[in-house]
Amino acid sequence: MPTETRLAFGLRVAELRRQCNLTQGELAAAIGRTASWVSQVERGIQPVNRLDVLRLLANGLGVSLQTLQPDAPSEAKRQEGDEPSSNDLDQVRLLISGHAAPDVLLEPRDDVRPGLVPELRAQVDRVWDLAHAGQFAELGTILCPLVPRLERASRTAPAEHRPEIHRQLARTYQALAAAFVRQNEADAAWVSADRAIRAAELADDKLGVFVGIFRLVHAFVRLQRLDQAEHTAATALNTLARHTESDATPAEELSVVGSLHLALALVHARAGDRTAAREQIDKARVVAARVGEERNDFNLEFGPTNVEVQAVSTAVDLGDAGEALDIGQGLDATRLSGERQARLLLDLGRAHAQRRQFGDALDCLLKAEGIAADVIRGHVAAREVIRELKLMAGRAASPELRGLAERADAMG
Repeated sequence: MPTETRLAFGLRVAELRRQCNLTQGELAAAIGRTASWVSQVERGIQPVNRLDVLRLLANGLGVSLQTLQPDAPSEAKRQEGDEPSSNDLDQVRLLISGHAAPDVLLEPRDDVRPGLVPELRAQVDRVWDLAHAGQFAELGTILCPLVPRLERASRTAPAEHRPEIHRQLARTYQALAAAFVRQNEADAAWVSADRAIRAAELADDKLGVFVGIFRLVHAFVRLQRLDQAEHTAATALNTLARHTESDATPAEELSVVGSLHLALALVHARAGDRTAAREQIDKARVVAARVGEERNDFNLEFGPTNVEVQAVSTAVDLGDAGEALDIGQGLDATRLSGERQARLLLDLGRAHAQRRQFGDALDCLLKAEGIAADVIRGHVAAREVIRELKLMAGRAASPELRGLAERADAMG
């Protein structure tokens, strides 16, 4: 964006903000950015090139995309493809609405048969296999009968079995929170994360409580409640920090601490705070070095490689495409889950798009779709970058790009 264009755009933002009777701080809070970022935009220092950031600003100002940026694509056309026609977790969303097992309240009973606990544990393991593979349609199919079974069992099982059932219930809600975040159902993710925290506490699974908090942070980020996300993550980290200084700290505890650092890096990146975001990435790198290997404690997939995957994502969120590509170059993520591999490719595709390297961007997205199709077809960031590629290509869009846009419901 040339200097003259940035200045004109900044003046337009400032004028619209004043018309809305908003301060720079109020606008910043509404869009999950900092007041200094808004100030830099209005003064023509901070360029706004990305379509998703333009839309964020327009929403915060309560105006159409064209009012903010006259040459932007039609908002009406864009909105047609904003959400998938159906969500793979719609039925599960209905399932977690209201009390989890009202029939048991009125008709207490003991209906837990021998062998149920190992069977439930195996099903929860399967839930996480599907979550890591990004197979949300099948995940929803399994969760619909599993969640009620776990909720009822947690209330009807003999006392000696209840801690383990609550542990599996916590793991299930953790998976559900992660899946809802990925499918842009942040309010449902909040409910699921809160239930995960409660179930872990009932299981006396202290680290499981902090894993639920990690999921809650991601729900707050997706809701653009960065103040709540930062408070939640920082409070958890401050509490855990006192217990992780010893060289004898178990690896699973370090995994939780490192993952919370990455969550806090995400919060700062979404707020446009480069210094704070990179500081948290560096702290996560230190923790990962102590862990020394790729692990999957509590299904967090924490380790040295995963930290670099998240560093790529953080750089892209900050608009630092060159840094993202430098980190991602030669990064071997094959030991991570299909979902994490696909997410890395998605972020590299976003980075290439930021640098107007549209062929490389499309190549990354198609590779990601081949690894975990649901990650590309159901992810908000994926639809945004696909729309941008299609917009830039216009009538020259390749059959591969048009096909991807159709599969991802990103034709608008």
